[in-house]
Amino acid sequence: MSLINSLSVQQLRQAADLKDKIASLEKQLNSLLGSPAKAVATTKPAAKAVKKKGGMSAAGKARIAAAQKARWAKIKAAKPVAAAKPTVAAKSAAAAKPAKKKFTMSAAAKAKISAAAKARWAKIKAAKK
Repeated sequence: MSLINSLSVQQLRQAADLKDKIASLEKQLNSLLGSPAKAVATTKPAAKAVKKKGGMSAAGKARIAAAQKARWAKIKAAKPVAAAKPTVAAKSAAAAKPAKKKFTMSAAAKAKISAAAKARWAKIKAAKK
């Protein structure tokens, strides 16, 4: 690499011309001899092969799918049948059950929190001035 840096522009052009001539002569020789054209590959840098990312064979995918189905079958077999498919009676019993009461805040607690927030913002706005 350091050899190229020490060459002049004229020497670099001459080297490039020689390389082109060699490539054309190799191409002519290959066409006469009938061998495949390898001259093009020697003059140009080889194209980078596209690297395959994480390929998986169809057999590998099938094995994984079968193992996952077996795991789910084992989980479903452990559950009772009634829980898997609720009946009409079970649905109506669930509907009759009162919903869990949500937590509600009193008006006094809301007012206290609101007043504290307003005081904080007033303090921040006063500090900016």
